Amino acid sequence: MSDSIVIIPTYNEKENIENILQKVLSYPKGFHILVVDDNSPDGTATIVKRIQQEYPNELHILERSGKSGLGTAYIAGFQWALQQSYEYIFEMDADFSHNPDDLIRLYESCAQQGAHVSIGSRYIQGVNVVNWPMNRILLSYFASMYVRWVTCMVIRDSTAGFVCYKRVVLETIQLNKIKFKGYAFQIEMKFKAWKHGFVLKEVPIIFTDRREGASKMSKAIIKEAVFGVIQLTIASWFTKYQKYSDK
Repeated sequence: MSDSIVIIPTYNEKENIENILQKVLSYPKGFHILVVDDNSPDGTATIVKRIQQEYPNELHILERSGKSGLGTAYIAGFQWALQQSYEYIFEMDADFSHNPDDLIRLYESCAQQGAHVSIGSRYIQGVNVVNWPMNRILLSYFASMYVRWVTCMVIRDSTAGFVCYKRVVLETIQLNKIKFKGYAFQIEMKFKAWKHGFVLKEVPIIFTDRREGASKMSKAIIKEAVFGVIQLTIASWFTKYQKYSDK
């Protein structure tokens, strides 16, 4: 039984899913995978189930009835993983924008270097983004600056979606009260972990835009993030967070 599981949400990822699964499953570390598929009409789930026959103990799939947002997909995945005995629970995209080789460094940050949350960061050492247009880079970079300014959270890549959580973090932050679905979800998860006193560490990565398939970014997702940060901050003024202590 592995101590680590990688949650990969999918919607129409048939071009990428087999390659990403085979890559993650190839590491000697022994990562398990949970694919959370939102009823992809392109047959993504069928491909996963075929590969699952080869890896019945390592590869799992959670099928949902429709597309309900990235945040709810991860919450469903987290809840599934917490019902098992995994200690380290990862978020990762299916499209190779996150290099699976970096899973090891995120794992080591939590397992060996004292982090409760390790974040694959595009901005901790300059701007490490490949194949994005300049307007997308500026949007993402200044969004993280905006989050730091509004929340005072010292994280340079708050919208990052390549993350390792120790089990105790997900058990503490009340997943049923996470309200956002898009990129604001990523901010909310880090913000609440930080407010509870967990140690967040950024691990430098190189982010490469997807090679196959279509981006899921939309104006509604951007709007949710902009106003969601303000809502999070104001709500935190009236919330008492139980501080975590490992002593």
